Amino acid sequence: RIITSDEWETIESGLKQRITALNLFLQDVYGDGRIINDGIVPPELIYTSQHYRREMRGVQVPNGIYISVVGTDLVRIEDGSFAVLEDNLRVPSGVSYMLANRQVMKRIFPTLFGGYGVRPTDQYGQALLATLKALAPKHATDPVVVVLTPGVYNSAYFEHTFLARQMGVELVEGRDLLVHNNVVYMRTTAGLQRVDVIYRRIDDDFLDPLAFRHDSALGVSGLFNAYRAGNVSLANAIGTGVADDKAMYAYVPKIIKYYLGEEAILPNIQTYLLEDESQRSYVLENLDKLVVKAVGESGGYGMLIGPHSTKEEQAKFREQILAHPRNYIAQPTLALSRSPCFVDGEIDSRHVDFRPYILYGDEVR
Repeated sequence: RIITSDEWETIESGLKQRITALNLFLQDVYGDGRIINDGIVPPELIYTSQHYRREMRGVQVPNGIYISVVGTDLVRIEDGSFAVLEDNLRVPSGVSYMLANRQVMKRIFPTLFGGYGVRPTDQYGQALLATLKALAPKHATDPVVVVLTPGVYNSAYFEHTFLARQMGVELVEGRDLLVHNNVVYMRTTAGLQRVDVIYRRIDDDFLDPLAFRHDSALGVSGLFNAYRAGNVSLANAIGTGVADDKAMYAYVPKIIKYYLGEEAILPNIQTYLLEDESQRSYVLENLDKLVVKAVGESGGYGMLIGPHSTKEEQAKFREQILAHPRNYIAQPTLALSRSPCFVDGEIDSRHVDFRPYILYGDEVR
């Protein structure tokens, strides 16, 4: 897919605007709560989100940056413009596949890239490292950065190893780290080494068995206390999922307007919030035409695609919506752009979305 430089400028400015506003929103939600007091976002929408972390209230996040690595899903709609499908602010995956694809493409079509003036992606690893180092606590003059992985059985383990290698930093599991006096250390063959920044690829629930899920074997006991004390930085911050809740997505244009005084450069897809009785009635009458999504899920889980669903699936979602309307949103079935794909030995057409990656450290890249 070729995206022209003019289109990319619009995408880039729209994504910078979006990540800046969402970061200010997270600062506010876990701080003064102005946007709640001013009636822009309903408080129940925030406090009933499964990703809202009460423990983060009043925690001083390094440089005030909650979301350092973001993957926002865009789609090209019928008029040829781009719209935002969803934001991924917790532990977004996939950038390694883009980088690996580019390496392969350059070997197969070396002259193509020069002829089209394609912008390079080789610098991503160093840009990510610079972003992470910019989050380091003030005590760290030469910050030690690690990538925290759940381990080899995680579906994105290739990415974890790939990015650690690209940055030239250690790949660690929870058992490789320990906390003493609210300071995080890494076990090495030369003894303990202090860790300043953790690029974590583990969900909030599993990060620290003392603070969150006590049955987690993936995290590090005492990590949250070290984080709260300002002795270690996490990318992304704990509790960022409240801003990529799919019900919160409907309010992002208002969030941009509230914090930045600007209209959203990249529009949202029309979204129905099912706690609203009239919107819920419309959705329940049109389940066969709409896409219904669970607000806390990602990666296509918890979804009903109306035109391709059975009556049984629609009946099941109807029951779930009536039981827990806050847990679902609905959107129109869009005529997304398509791309040729190699499927079962033949070229076939498939709908595609597009995930640019945004890094927010000393600047937005």
